[in-house]
Amino acid sequence: MYFWPQILLVTGLGFVLFLSTGCVPKDYEALHLYLQKHEYSPPETTSLGSSTYGIKEIKSQMTYKSMSINNPMLIRAFKSEMKLELWVRNNQSKKYDLFKTYNVCKKSGSLGPKKKEGDLQTPEGFYNVNQGRLNPNSKYFLSFNIGYPNEYDRSHGRTGSNLMIHGDCVSAGCLAMTNESISEIYTIIEENFKSGNESIPVNIYPFRMTSENMAFRRLYKSYKFWKNLKQGYDFFEKHNIPAHATASNGRYVFNQGRYY
Repeated sequence: MYFWPQILLVTGLGFVLFLSTGCVPKDYEALHLYLQKHEYSPPETTSLGSSTYGIKEIKSQMTYKSMSINNPMLIRAFKSEMKLELWVRNNQSKKYDLFKTYNVCKKSGSLGPKKKEGDLQTPEGFYNVNQGRLNPNSKYFLSFNIGYPNEYDRSHGRTGSNLMIHGDCVSAGCLAMTNESISEIYTIIEENFKSGNESIPVNIYPFRMTSENMAFRRLYKSYKFWKNLKQGYDFFEKHNIPAHATASNGRYVFNQGRYY
């Protein structure tokens, strides 16, 4: 019976979270403080020092796949499939190979881009994370900012801030991972920047942009926008090299003489 007050409080605060309009609602901090006070630990929480994602083990896994943690990387996320992929450039082919696929624990909103502050939408488009956007002291275990709004978003008057990929499995606009997953991803990114890499592209798609999936959604209001995203998606699918995305005349344009 001791746990019932905790369960009722978590349920109540969960309802408050649903009504909130931020990426990670402020009321969630109250839940954290309560659980810390009562020494409750969610099952996803895992120490950053866990051997599951220890740096030596990660480097060993990459070496086995002819990769290096120092090599350029790419993050791709798919909202519909709730998947996040980490790709690393191969030492031999110089093309990118899939290192690991992670489950996205929570997202919010529907398919389609984020357009304004408080719309609860997870962005879609071409972003990046750099060292300055890492937050090891996040209230949501670990996080990194994807850089929304980017040049394309600003050209369309889109607003919003602090759009993250983070832990704690709660979201109202961000992509939320389990703490175990974000710990491994964060550790890899942090180590990658130590080797001199300045940024890692973060491509967020509504779904895997195959011809079949596009045809199925041809009547969606975001279809024209998705056709533009698909150009960058198709380039990577064909060449296993990330398309370099910039914005011009309200559209994404790709590969203006630069490749990652």
